[in-house]
Amino acid sequence: MADDKVKTTTHNGQNDQFRRARAGGEASRPNTPSSKDTITSAPGFVAPSSYLRPVTDSQPTGGEVKATTQVAKRRPYAVMGAPVHPLDREQVDGLRAIRAFLKVRTTYDVLPLSYRLIVLDTSLLVKKSLSILIQCGIVSAPLWDSKTSTFAGLLTTSDYLNVVQYYWHHPDLLPAIDKFRLDSLRDIERALGVTPIETVSIHPLKTLYEACRRMLESRARRIPLVDIDDETQREMVVSVLTQYRILKFVSVNVKETQMLRKPLRDLMIGSYDNLSYAFMDSPVMEVINALVRRSISCVPILDKEGGVVLNVFEAVDVIALIKGGDYDNLQLTVGKALEKRPEDFPGIYTCTLNDRLDTIFDTIRKSRVHRLVVIDENTGLVGLLSLSDILDYTLNSPLGDDGET
Repeated sequence: MADDKVKTTTHNGQNDQFRRARAGGEASRPNTPSSKDTITSAPGFVAPSSYLRPVTDSQPTGGEVKATTQVAKRRPYAVMGAPVHPLDREQVDGLRAIRAFLKVRTTYDVLPLSYRLIVLDTSLLVKKSLSILIQCGIVSAPLWDSKTSTFAGLLTTSDYLNVVQYYWHHPDLLPAIDKFRLDSLRDIERALGVTPIETVSIHPLKTLYEACRRMLESRARRIPLVDIDDETQREMVVSVLTQYRILKFVSVNVKETQMLRKPLRDLMIGSYDNLSYAFMDSPVMEVINALVRRSISCVPILDKEGGVVLNVFEAVDVIALIKGGDYDNLQLTVGKALEKRPEDFPGIYTCTLNDRLDTIFDTIRKSRVHRLVVIDENTGLVGLLSLSDILDYTLNSPLGDDGET
């Protein structure tokens, strides 16, 4: 590793395979098949707890998944002259409290007292950058242009997906991949016609509300904090703020999240139509193509027989596949690819349309959650609930009584 290409900054100051967001009450586990009933090469499957068992239609198992459960269109809670239900009033008060909190706290407030920051130079080889991410146990890193001494964007798993797809479609160029540098990523983006590398950033003293707005507008899942050095007047990367860290900060510090007691089916949060999915014997490259084509971060993996959710293939799983430059792993099936996950993989989290945001916030407070798979009473796929969906609802859901949003 070239030491002059990587900056490590330390700031001092401060298993279950399948889990779900608990919504209260207790119920028995649903009957779900074991890995022996599906594909022998698949990772072990543990059924999720099922505290609430809503009655929903079963999902189709072929073609595009289309949710048959109808979710109400998001609308204001209060209509002029109409009585307001106490549950609606509580929901509005909870949202107001969260928004007020985000408007008075800065992005710097979220940072822990002590943390490490890895910054990569744009002249670094892509192969070396991948090794650094794996060694440091991270999935993204800010980029720095040493020629101009400026912030050059954020390297994420999406960029590696673009590289993989590009060289898969141009196998004759594969020998040159070892010489490919980070500053050439834009060439691949233009060739594929995909979203360019993330360059959105924010000053550490700006409010969390503004940071959330910028992430939602740019569809970024994380945002670098960039300050100006007082002595040199040059940019300085302070840290990277993720949606998870913001939502956890809210769940820990805003007790009014307990007032968000309306079920998901009434809130129109998440994605439920035209979902991409795959099976354990699906080729990995088909899943990667879907991730790039639809700009999504995961694809649910279903059982071919009953449509039961077995797992999810995430964009970060690609990093484990291509580490060390072993691109032959891209010819594996999804089941074999998932076996290459780290042993400490926490599993996936699920919820139902009867679950509420108060319990989901509680789950975010206790566990590192990046998304929840929405399932029915038979563990069939209903939809996906991402942290972006939760953040979007929290900031943009109309309150209705005074035009405030």
